[in-house]
Amino acid sequence: MTHNSPSPSQSIANFGASRWTATDYADPPVLRRIIAPDAVPILPGIDLWDCWPLAHEDGRSVVQNGRALWFFLSAPVLPDPVERHLVARIRLLSHGADGWRDHGPALPDGLNPGLREWAGSAMLADDGVTVTLFYTVAGRRDGPPSFEQRLFAVEGQLGSCKITQWQAPREIIVADGLRYLRDRQEIEHPEPGTIKAFRDPAWFRDPVTGKAHIVFTASAGWNTDPHNGVIGIATREGDEWVLGDPLIEAIGVNNELERACLVHRAGRYYVFWSTQRHTFGPRAVAGPNGIYGAVADELAGPWRMVNGNGLVAANPLDEPTQSYSWWVTGEDEVWSFVDYWGMAGRTLADYPELVRSQFGGTPAPVFRLRFDGDRVLIAE
Repeated sequence: MTHNSPSPSQSIANFGASRWTATDYADPPVLRRIIAPDAVPILPGIDLWDCWPLAHEDGRSVVQNGRALWFFLSAPVLPDPVERHLVARIRLLSHGADGWRDHGPALPDGLNPGLREWAGSAMLADDGVTVTLFYTVAGRRDGPPSFEQRLFAVEGQLGSCKITQWQAPREIIVADGLRYLRDRQEIEHPEPGTIKAFRDPAWFRDPVTGKAHIVFTASAGWNTDPHNGVIGIATREGDEWVLGDPLIEAIGVNNELERACLVHRAGRYYVFWSTQRHTFGPRAVAGPNGIYGAVADELAGPWRMVNGNGLVAANPLDEPTQSYSWWVTGEDEVWSFVDYWGMAGRTLADYPELVRSQFGGTPAPVFRLRFDGDRVLIAE
């Protein structure tokens, strides 16, 4: 593993990242309202949230004997769903014509070098057997309370709707402290939306060059603004991953550009991310909770905001928190989870009893995207 660090003199610039500027979010493209049947748990007693499919190297979702394999973050149902992040494990499920089947924790107990397992992606190599799970290791095993995030990969062997023979996880990408903030974050109770990022590794094979890349959620290492979210990238060179310059920066605009993922359509590159209204900076025009994106003719950019302002799809204005953490598949489907739905104008601050009752913790209705140059639309 190499660290390809730029010189300190570069740290006064934004390393060529394209800027997400505050703009007008009037008349947003809105997702349909989530109703009670959508929020029925598929695993009673277990909350499920951030999800991603097992995908081929080219991004197509793997279908095995009529079933697609999906990874979810999971936790036992807790009185306060926010606490799920402290005990998160990656869980493996499969989906077919008969619905969902649960296959238990994806990784064996004790394999993770951290305190919890956070989101990532999964790739089936072209040999049809080797699975690589890219994921976020949060905290350090036997260490103090910490929200430090590290990017790891672990390999296993694909069987029939199961993955076995997991090897030892290895750290593949390390923040350099200049382009990407490096911080142990030894804090016990951070305010939601304020922790710094180095998480959510997402695999992408460039069909133009054949090179393998990982995009990830990060925080700018060259700027101390509380709202300094960036989308980073690394490229595989031989057996090593080499850090590249960030693709998108949102300094002064937003703290969290979460679950970044890349696709290539009709000669263009598209990067998508999720964010929430409360992570926008006080001087920015705050957009809704939704999936955002940018488009470029070259992977290195420059990147242009799709639809002019970057917004691809948003929760309804009267149900702003109904779903979150959108992921675009190789089939242009968009998956997410049911967050706080059916609030009907109520807030958790005023109605604390809704903290548990209105949290979905289950997959949200799936929708599709339609690509039209610099526009990305919700497909009819």
